[in-house]
Amino acid sequence: MRCEELAEVVSASDEGVVVDDWRARRHVETCLRCQAELVRYRKLVRALRALRGDLLQPEAGLVADVMACLEDAGERHALRSLLSGHKVAYVGGLAVATAGAAGAFVIASRTRGRRVALAG
Repeated sequence: MRCEELAEVVSASDEGVVVDDWRARRHVETCLRCQAELVRYRKLVRALRALRGDLLQPEAGLVADVMACLEDAGERHALRSLLSGHKVAYVGGLAVATAGAAGAFVIASRTRGRRVALAG
């Protein structure tokens, strides 16, 4: 058994104890790296179990502060998306104006070579 395989077996077990797999037990007996990893995993499981019973009480006004921050962030996001939506219109208008100016320039340059007779 390789160390990577053992990591899968250990993480799949709920206690962090290698059970019912003689190859895994044999590997742990001979591999110092896996022994250390198993100890760290067991400590982590114990710490997580200890946190189950802890109940954190938020400070007074914390929920209101969080909600106000979320509202501000939402408004900023809405403003940014509104402006970015108008960017497309601005660029499109600029493209139309540029095309119009180029067309006027082409027409003006073509008529410059010809003399236009005035009535009269």
